[in-house]
Amino acid sequence: MAVFKRGNKWWYKFVWNGELIRESTKQSNKRTAEQMEATHKASLAKGEVGIRDRTPVPTLRVFAEKDFIPYIESRFQNKPKTLEYYRTGLKNLNGYAPLAGSSLETITAEKIAGFVAKRREAGLKISSINRQLEVLRRMLKLAMEWGKVDRALPKVEMLPGENHRDRVLTPGEEADYLEAATSIGHGISESYRRALEGIRATKRGEEPIQPADPFLLRDVTTVLIDCGLRPEECFRLRWEHVRDGAVHIPFGKTENARRTIPLAQGAAALLEMRRAAAKSEWVFPAPTRSGHVEKSTLKKQHPRACQLANVTAFPLYTFRHTCLTRWAAYMDPYTLGYLAGHGDFSTTRRYVHPQAHTIVEAIGPEMHRVGTKMGTTWKRRPRTRSLRPPQFIDA
Repeated sequence: MAVFKRGNKWWYKFVWNGELIRESTKQSNKRTAEQMEATHKASLAKGEVGIRDRTPVPTLRVFAEKDFIPYIESRFQNKPKTLEYYRTGLKNLNGYAPLAGSSLETITAEKIAGFVAKRREAGLKISSINRQLEVLRRMLKLAMEWGKVDRALPKVEMLPGENHRDRVLTPGEEADYLEAATSIGHGISESYRRALEGIRATKRGEEPIQPADPFLLRDVTTVLIDCGLRPEECFRLRWEHVRDGAVHIPFGKTENARRTIPLAQGAAALLEMRRAAAKSEWVFPAPTRSGHVEKSTLKKQHPRACQLANVTAFPLYTFRHTCLTRWAAYMDPYTLGYLAGHGDFSTTRRYVHPQAHTIVEAIGPEMHRVGTKMGTTWKRRPRTRSLRPPQFIDA
């Protein structure tokens, strides 16, 4: 070892490929100085033969901030719901220190299980936990694709027992809800009328605020249940999308969401009535940052309508589920998948729930048992009546 002392600091010097290397270690310990000299020689040797030091593996939090977040913001810039989904998942993943502080290659199934247990303790449903696990799975997959790790990362499995959106309204529940939504609109209008005749307006000169759209809930509900739209697709409708007796969806979760849905007579008449009084480019305008109605706009009226209709509370997405389930009885699955905006039939299948009256209609009036040598089977009688046409076709 070519180390020497100057003052109270040790230096080292050696010749590498004819070049004199001389540097101070800034250390007063000879043993440490010798180790630094050896490290310098090793780094020069690696560079000469093309060897490079292994890039440090980032932690999950660092990978999220420097790589994953810029990726999703650029890829899903025009999809605010998707961005919200990823950001919510990242927020919860970063909130669990044992997972967020681990380097990607040290993430194990045990640490993932610890995250799941923590979310269960917080009272989250299985569906909410699975959405966060989906974000983690996507992150680990991209980390391997981008070469952030040199080995395969653990597989992230979803929790079983997730409740899917399988609620379907009966015709009676639908009628009761629409009646309740209409009564809410009348109540808003009546409250404004009474305010005009009240003391504040007549004697104090205070002018009450006129409700902009008292029947908003009724109209949104009608479009959702007649067209099978996703709630955000309905909220973001512009008047340019309603033409030629149909609703044209130019946006959505996937490319398959772009579709054209013919309008039923009731929905078409309602939209034309709204168009006649429209003062905005949006079909359902609202005083929000986006300028159109949002989920939060109806967060008070919807539960109230469920209560008035004496119907068990349900999310707005149930209207889409109900519409697609009813359509399924009268059209082939490929047409149903197109109108639903699905790219995979397995997704469409989750929206189809045989109803009691459709089963009876299918095997009752037109089916009868036929005895054979192998036993009994079902055979369809000659059809004497036609099925009810789908809701969006003018009968």
